[in-house]
Amino acid sequence: MQGTVQSRPTTGTSAVSVPAELDSPRAKLVYLYLSVEGESSVTELQEGLEMKKISLYSILGTLRKRGLVHQDAERYRIA
Repeated sequence: MQGTVQSRPTTGTSAVSVPAELDSPRAKLVYLYLSVEGESSVTELQEGLEMKKISLYSILGTLRKRGLVHQDAERYRIA
């Protein structure tokens, strides 16, 4: 089943959609981080999410292959 999962907005913020095809909690976290921040480098993701770079490269590669994230030089953003 494809679609999006909506998070509940808090006062003063808008809802962020997460693709339903994302099963991994860490992939969802990276996707949400990029949705909120706009774009980030792997170092910024590492610092903001407290995740190892090797994990981030793997997650970002998967998100790129699925067409969910774009890479511009060293920066990543939601597709």
